Amino acid sequence: MRLFAAVLPPAPAVEELRRAVVPLRSLPGADTLRWTGTPGWHYTLAFLGEVDEELLPDLYSRLERAAHRTGAFGMRVHGSGRFDGRALWAGAAGALDTLRLLSERAHAAARRAGVPMEEHRRYTPHLTLARSRVPADLTPFTAALEGFEGQHWEAGELNLVRSNLPVDGVPGEQPGYEVVRAWGLGR
Repeated sequence: MRLFAAVLPPAPAVEELRRAVVPLRSLPGADTLRWTGTPGWHYTLAFLGEVDEELLPDLYSRLERAAHRTGAFGMRVHGSGRFDGRALWAGAAGALDTLRLLSERAHAAARRAGVPMEEHRRYTPHLTLARSRVPADLTPFTAALEGFEGQHWEAGELNLVRSNLPVDGVPGEQPGYEVVRAWGLGR
């Protein structure tokens, strides 16, 4: 299974961001971007990649411990940014130190369960809105969302999400995501 650990924003926060993103789709150059659908909006904590099924029981218990050791925390979708002209994203504000700690714990849990993990680099909380196959000038898009301040919400779960890749050659096909397991934070 292709898996990642994530914090999922609640439906009202997703809807609020969706309304802010709609006008971006009419900006010059928007038609060259691959826009992500709202079901795919999440804050990835740790990307695990393909995980062997025999590792799942240990992974589940380690992620559960990571969740229980981390209390619920406040967040909101905030501002925007880009990665190398290839990805447009919305950022986060709130208890980012706790979000980063949860990311480190999820990464460590996967590694200790035997999942081969890439080197852990500084966590940048982001929710991917669009991607470009070639470097693009995303400045107009980041500028349009620069002042975005979403409503406050509480992150209360660590989610293990399965990613089902889109079918090759199907225009507009998006990856599908399903929550495999979820653990309440601090419980």
